[in-house]
Amino acid sequence: MDGFGGLFGDPEELQKRMAEFADQMQGQQRLAWADNAIKLAVDMTVAAVNRINLQGDAEAQAQQIRQVMAVVFPEAVTLVREARQGLQ
Repeated sequence: MDGFGGLFGDPEELQKRMAEFADQMQGQQRLAWADNAIKLAVDMTVAAVNRINLQGDAEAQAQQIRQVMAVVFPEAVTLVREARQGLQ
């Protein structure tokens, strides 16, 4: 008599299906992590820009935004890069 009275069919087939299911779940977790990392990068950038107290003429304001982006953008790029690498 097979394990569980043959209820689940071929044990090797069951093991194969379970491994495929585990791989699929792992892929979904990587995708969710990547989505969250990209969302964090966007939210971080938007929050940093929104905190700028723009003053002066258009050129001075542009310079203020560039200064903030010089700090925030590399961090956002790192988050997105790591998210993309997690999907490969």
